[in-house]
Amino acid sequence: MSPQHIRHWRIGDVELARIVEVNAFEDNISMLLKDETAEFVRQHAWLQPHFATPAGLMMVSFQAFVLRSRGRNVMIDTCIGADRQREYDVFCNLRTTFLEDLAVAGFPHESISAVLCTHLHFDHVGWNTRLVNGRWVPTFPQARYLFGKQEFNHWAHLRKTGGYHNVEHLHDAVDPIVAAGLVDYIGTDYQLTDEVSLFPTPGHTPGHVSVLIRSHGEEAVITGDLMHHPIQLVEPSRHANFDMDKAQAALTRQAFVERFANSKVLVIGSHFPDPTSGWIVRHGRGWKLRIE
Repeated sequence: MSPQHIRHWRIGDVELARIVEVNAFEDNISMLLKDETAEFVRQHAWLQPHFATPAGLMMVSFQAFVLRSRGRNVMIDTCIGADRQREYDVFCNLRTTFLEDLAVAGFPHESISAVLCTHLHFDHVGWNTRLVNGRWVPTFPQARYLFGKQEFNHWAHLRKTGGYHNVEHLHDAVDPIVAAGLVDYIGTDYQLTDEVSLFPTPGHTPGHVSVLIRSHGEEAVITGDLMHHPIQLVEPSRHANFDMDKAQAALTRQAFVERFANSKVLVIGSHFPDPTSGWIVRHGRGWKLRIE
């Protein structure tokens, strides 16, 4: 991915950058909202041109974030990763400039002191590791990897019981981190610094968290996967295909929207294409994302 896809924000004293691995991927809305059609997307003109095509395809990006707070450089999720075999062709055998882009953004990988995974789906843990001489090794060996205890335990249970979800990514992106002794198992209200904290947003996965940044009166939130696309603001309580617990995820999404709508809090969507951030505002019977 070329450096022009790096985006920077400043929230008070906190510096934040976005690193994109798959940019503005186009797909049918039915992938996210069951039985929905392109016409539903086209009904919401505010989605164009950033989040939907004129033909009614949704656009999503696969990206990670990195921030600097109180002298700490922290990764927020780590995308898909190189050299992987995944369920979908678009994610297989990627060759991107992810690590180079980190350096261009001002956060060289050796400067990262912590890696936080909002949850443990494959597209949020990939660059936890990289392939070196045929072995998966930690990409950030100098960092502590922060895995939610509840989240980790759930994935361990799925693997043990042959549960309802593909777990192959655990072998190459999670297990090597555990084996290296680099993991701290954290609660859903963990505080990274006095400016950056987590809060629970369960449903997409059981231990899913979002990231709240507060500094000098400015606020922003990184969503994680509590929503995948701004169209979910139209009806936040509508069930979405990607959520493990669809009913809980709908309640979480609704509460999130009600908490942050019509406020000064900048919402940064983990899968939202450029410009990735905006403000939730009332729009008819639902909400929309207002961008500058």
